[in-house]
Amino acid sequence: MTDQPNQPLNEEAPRTPFEEFLYHQRRALEETGKALEALLPEGFRVHSAEATKEFSKGFRVLIDAAVDEIKKASERVEVNVKVNSDDDDTSTTGKTKVKVQVD
Repeated sequence: MTDQPNQPLNEEAPRTPFEEFLYHQRRALEETGKALEALLPEGFRVHSAEATKEFSKGFRVLIDAAVDEIKKASERVEVNVKVNSDDDDTSTTGKTKVKVQVD
């Protein structure tokens, strides 16, 4: 992309004024990020990146453990449902069944 206004994004479609605005806003944010990064010492940037990675890894472990527990609970429920449905396939009323003779 060029910094010239109204230059096409590609050969087929010309850039609209709104697309031009968004392009310049995105570039302004990128440059602001670079300016702020330049203010911080290298050691701070390195350690903050590592801290962010460790923070994410910690949450990943927690979420994976929760997913595993949900899977185990789901499997136990499926087994219980299967065991209860194998007791008597002719009725769905449960353990207290009443048969009624209708004439």
